[in-house]
Amino acid sequence: MAFDQVKMLNKLRKAQSDLKKEIVEVEAGDGAVVVQVTGELKIKSVKIDPEQVDLEDIAELEHWIEIAVRDGLAKAQEIAAEKMKPLMGGLGSLGL
Repeated sequence: MAFDQVKMLNKLRKAQSDLKKEIVEVEAGDGAVVVQVTGELKIKSVKIDPEQVDLEDIAELEHWIEIAVRDGLAKAQEIAAEKMKPLMGGLGSLGL
């Protein structure tokens, strides 16, 4: 592998490592549900505030969870795309 290719792979690995540390926090239902997602698009935590949840309306809670997870993943994807964008041009020369 050429020096430039090794350098590009190292930058890619560093960017992937940095994404592990990125945490996106999204809430739904005025804070009833809070979801944290990493830059690797993994759900780190889901918190539910029992004082804001009506147990008679579980469908509403499920909806809030869906919204928070969807929005959290979308924001994490945006962050990942921004971090990886500068590196994507150099990947073509790596034969991947």
